[in-house]
Amino acid sequence: MHTTTAQSPPTRLTWRQRLSRADVRYSPYAYVAPFFILFAVVGLFPLGYTFVVALNDWNLLTGPGEWVGLANFQRELTDKLFWNSIFNTFSIFLLSAIPQLIAATAIAAILDQNLRAKTFWRLSVIVPYVVTPVAVTLIFGNMFGERYGLINNVLSTIGMDPVMWKSETLPSHLAIAAMVNWRWTGYNALILLAAMQAVPRELYESAAIDGAGAVKRFFAITIPSIRPTMIFVVITATIGGLQIFTEPKLFDASASIPGGPGREYQTTVLYLWDLAFNRQEFGRASAVAWLLFLIIVAIGLINFQLSRSIAGSGPGRQKRRRKEKP
Repeated sequence: MHTTTAQSPPTRLTWRQRLSRADVRYSPYAYVAPFFILFAVVGLFPLGYTFVVALNDWNLLTGPGEWVGLANFQRELTDKLFWNSIFNTFSIFLLSAIPQLIAATAIAAILDQNLRAKTFWRLSVIVPYVVTPVAVTLIFGNMFGERYGLINNVLSTIGMDPVMWKSETLPSHLAIAAMVNWRWTGYNALILLAAMQAVPRELYESAAIDGAGAVKRFFAITIPSIRPTMIFVVITATIGGLQIFTEPKLFDASASIPGGPGREYQTTVLYLWDLAFNRQEFGRASAVAWLLFLIIVAIGLINFQLSRSIAGSGPGRQKRRRKEKP
């Protein structure tokens, strides 16, 4: 004979229990929602609106004019001034980013040592970052003045010819790169210092017992250990360097043409600003903004792929692979 057991009816959840379950399920989305809402308002919407402006012959007062489609993009891709701004942007970026990363790594390595007054020295390197970019640019603009600047006065004192810092391409790029390096080197040094302090000290002690010197320990232990942080610094420096505007704009504030008399140091963002607010060509300016956005995205993807390949060849990954082998 088969006996059947009566199943008890499912208990109904109380209102408080349902509220507790909903809180556990949906509250995380509510916590992160403000960021995405703010990003959509100040990020995605301006990006889409800029693309709409780029497809029109736009006027600041009357709004959209004649629909031109991709004509603004085609015009910029064949404009010598646009490619001149791209060259200036990448030139200043390379002249600033490479020495900046090397100097920041060296400063971080020095600050990671057992120095006296550690806090004082670490606060000192961040002081240039606290100073506003406008003040930095005005000070450096006077220092690199062609007639009465401090740098040319020093060069004249030692018998050298003055340098045309504001009317020649390479000197102007070096001067602007000096401003960028002076302001951002200390900031990046503190980021790298934080990564260096997270490296286990036992590794250095073991290497020292094995006879490795300070230089060998730095390149064999420190650099591989802080590699992810260095990649982060490179990516952020790339994004910021390609959007440089304040330094070239105020380097020669009295110039009638932004970026030098022959546009020697007119960056892409400065060229965009000139199109929009000096020539009132907002459609072309929006097209330049989108082209710069695509360039930054492409370089960001390249950096991401390089970072993955570098991280995949790191010592930690190699150790894990050796452990996985039978």
